[in-house]
Amino acid sequence: MWHKRITLGLAVLAVLLLVVSGPGTRAGLWPFPVGLGMFGGALLVGLAAAGAAIVALALPRLRVRSAPVLAVALILGAASAAVPLDYIRRVKTLPYINDITTDTEQLPQFSPPKTYQSHFAELQQIGYPDLRPLELALPPKQAFARAAEIARDQGWEVTALDERTGTIEAVVTTRWFGFKDDVVIRIAAAGAGSRVDMRSKSRAGRSDAGANARRIREFLARMDAGE
Repeated sequence: MWHKRITLGLAVLAVLLLVVSGPGTRAGLWPFPVGLGMFGGALLVGLAAAGAAIVALALPRLRVRSAPVLAVALILGAASAAVPLDYIRRVKTLPYINDITTDTEQLPQFSPPKTYQSHFAELQQIGYPDLRPLELALPPKQAFARAAEIARDQGWEVTALDERTGTIEAVVTTRWFGFKDDVVIRIAAAGAGSRVDMRSKSRAGRSDAGANARRIREFLARMDAGE
């Protein structure tokens, strides 16, 4: 009986640590190091719960009495550990950079300008070879209006709109920990249509775990689809 209770308790604790780690940090209830510690704690406690459940399910005496509860603990513990494990996987396998752009030679630039590390271009090409400018049949004015609409629709804080230079700047607040990332979009004439370039840069951390590349892909996909 005690094994079942402890295992289920660990699983519930892992879920709670995971669920409150990010939103609590974003709401200002505690500093980021505390939230990150909770996030890591969800991994450790979740693995402990899943391991304890597996051991109990392997023992006939415990399995007969508590199989449903142990199965629930196994699912909760594994699910709680899976989220931080996936984050660790992305940090380890994706380029260790936090500034992504569709044009590494002529950067879309912020105002005031933000530094771009010279080695980022090579690492980006290795990790995100698919990122490139988007060519649209729309004239620049219409492409600019579409880009501004999509940025607002995604809840970004648009900080600058300059139709003359074709530049849009915005601040994006990440969903989990509430990090602030900076985005700049550049619309330029390209033949009868327009070319869309984008840059997304994290303010915190040296690795973005793929967040900036994913943001650029999603934005350009919406631009291409006309949403």
